[in-house]
Amino acid sequence: MRHYPSGVTVVTIGAETGPVGFTATSFASLSLAPPLVSFNIAHTSSSIEALRAADSVVIHFLGEHQHHLAHRFSRTAADRFTDRSLWTTLDTGEPVLHGTPIWLRTTVHQLIDLGDHTLAVGLVTRVHDETEESPSAAPLLYYNGRYHRPTALDT
Repeated sequence: MRHYPSGVTVVTIGAETGPVGFTATSFASLSLAPPLVSFNIAHTSSSIEALRAADSVVIHFLGEHQHHLAHRFSRTAADRFTDRSLWTTLDTGEPVLHGTPIWLRTTVHQLIDLGDHTLAVGLVTRVHDETEESPSAAPLLYYNGRYHRPTALDT
């Protein structure tokens, strides 16, 4: 599957023990009515228990300028939130990453164990879209084990 390009997201959770987050390249839109989205998380992930306990998450669609966040949230869990200048907290408790072109707050609608991963389905409750003010914000892509900037996008 590494030869299939995908957008890069970071999922964040406001857990009782502190903020939790991870990089996910499996984001998908599932339904318009109701607005449902999904992503996958490995059963071996250090974030799986926080997701199982969560009522809500924030899914950040990383821009081409955010390689550093993709790398940070794919490394050791202890390093992900150490730089407080990179994030803030919503009034609902979830961490939000600064400079992310689009993010969605979702309630956890369903968690489905499938093979060695869990499919997380979220009901979208809030959309933050900075691309309306800055349409040049291109997405960060993942392909063949590396992060890429798009070379051309039709606008």
